[in-house]
Order: sequence, then C-alpha cells, then structure tokens
Amino acid sequence: MAIIITDECINCGACEPECPNTAIYEGADDWRYKDGTSLSGTVILPDGTEVDADDAQTPISDEIYYIVPGKCTECKGFHDEPQCAAVCPVDCCVPDDNHVEDDETLLNRQAFLHGE
Repeated sequence: MAIIITDECINCGACEPECPNTAIYEGADDWRYKDGTSLSGTVILPDGTEVDADDAQTPISDEIYYIVPGKCTECKGFHDEPQCAAVCPVDCCVPDDNHVEDDETLLNRQAFLHGE
C-alpha cells in the first residue's frame, strides 16, 4: 500500500528528500509525474490513463506535505522500509488504507517510474 502523511504533520520537510520516487511534495506545491523519474512527455500509466508527465498536477494538500499515491512504492526496489516513515520525527507517515497494494504492484510501479 502507499504511505500517507497524516494531519499530525509539522511540516518539517524531513521526508521529502528521502523519497527515491520524488512522490512527496510540500503542501500547495504542484507535482509532476516526471519529477524524480524517467518519465517524460505522453505516457500511459499502469491503470491505462494517458497523461503528460511534464504537466503540473493539482496538489493533494494545501496545508501539509503530501505523498502522491501513484508515485509511492513504499521504497520497494530501493530500501527495506519506507524512508519517509523512518525519518519522520512525529510518526505521521503511515500506511494508506485507501491504497492497499502488494509487493509485485509496488515493484512494477518502481520499474515503470524509473524505466527498468
């Protein structure tokens, strides 16, 4: 499953540089599929949706840091545990019950995002 940042977030920013997929953004910041990935131009997402990886996407939160579920791999393929949760001083990076995924799905996403 993806990780979510709860509203207990103190906006310290410790998690953002730790994400190998650049899936974490500061509240109110636009995000892009291309950020921190090998994606560019028009791509077909694993769910069949066609997007332009270079286009700015609407922020998921306007107030606190947030994680884009479609870019989160729980650090599978990079680390043994989600790095955002490992460095969070208030333990607000937790599993997202709304985005439950198995290891195979997460590893396939990692390969998709990074062209492997």
